[in-house]
This record gives sequence, structure tokens and C-alpha cells, in this order.
Amino acid sequence: MDNLLIPNTDLPMPAMTDDLLGDVRTMIDASRTSVARAVNTRIVHLYWCIGMRIYRDVLKEERAEYGERIIENLAGELTQLYGEGFGKRNLFRMVRFAEVFPQLTIVSTLSAQLSWSHFIEIIYLKDDLKRAFYAEMCRIERWSVRTLQDKIRLMLYERTAISKKPEEIISQELDVLREADQMTPDLVFRDPYVLDFLGLPQQHSESESQDN
Repeated sequence: MDNLLIPNTDLPMPAMTDDLLGDVRTMIDASRTSVARAVNTRIVHLYWCIGMRIYRDVLKEERAEYGERIIENLAGELTQLYGEGFGKRNLFRMVRFAEVFPQLTIVSTLSAQLSWSHFIEIIYLKDDLKRAFYAEMCRIERWSVRTLQDKIRLMLYERTAISKKPEEIISQELDVLREADQMTPDLVFRDPYVLDFLGLPQQHSESESQDN
């Protein structure tokens, strides 16, 4: 009876068809994309909610000294519980995020393509329209974080025709660009903030993660 359980290795292995491999790869890629989009959207949404909660209810829309002390204490507690992604520096980034992107609907649309690392590069730009320009271009063109950094450094916005138009026209044209898109899974799963949030080991440094 035991011999019946031993596979006959003399039989030829069935050939794997291209259709089978293609179908399975399609299923895997679709699932990875769906998971990546969901993970990224939830993280960005969470960071926005935390930032807005602190901004409105702690800082009272002012960077008062007492508010900063509260954030320091909060960061200390959160870091012990959830890791470095909730340290003081990142909490202040969340506050800035909520300040310059006060509309959650826009944040939700952008998070389909932009990771938290993208937002960090954008939120400290001083001009509202410039932030909107880079956010929308990054979403549509699917720029990596490194590419986004290069575009900002090379002053792409200032060198485009759109920057020469009246602010109202610029705002209208940027509104036209806002369409649904999706995040690529490789970008999400290489982002150091996602790895930290999920408690996963970071096999690449942040600078290496931003190269792709």
C-alpha cells in the first residue's frame, strides 16, 4: 500500500502552457496591485487623520509651545508602541500634511499613486499651486520619489507654461488633471514608511527605496 503513495518519477512531467503561466501571473499581479493600493491608501489616510486631529484639537491651528510639548510626549508613547514611524519628526509631518492638504477627498485620490514618501517631498513646498502641480504630475506620470525630487530641484514647475498663467487658470487646469489612478505594488512595498508601519524588516535604506 505504501508504494501507492510514492509518485512514479519515470513518467514525463506535464508541460506548462504559456496560457497557464500568463493567467497565474495576471492573478498574482492584480492581487499585489490591489493590496498595495489598499495598504498605501490606509496609511496615508491614517497619517492625515492623525495630523488633522493634532492640528485642530491640540495646536488649535497654532504651533504653540504647549502643543509641541504634547506632541513630543505623544511621540514618545507612540514610538514605544508602534515604532519610529510615529516619532516626533513624522508627527509634525502629519500635521503639516493636514495643514496643506485640508481636503480628504483630494488626499484619497492622490494616495492611489503617491506614497507617504512622495507627500513628504511635497508638503514643505510653500506655494499651494506648486504643491498641487507636483502632486498631480507625480500621480499621472507615476514618478518615483527620486524623480520627484529631481523635478523639484530642477524647478520644473517654474519652467512650464502653466506657471505663467493666472492663479485661477492654473487652479482650473490642475482640477482637470485630477482623475483616479493606482499605486504600483513595488513602490508601496519598498517604501520605508510602509515597512515600518507593518513592522517588517527594511532590507533597503530609504535612499535605495526611493531609487525605484
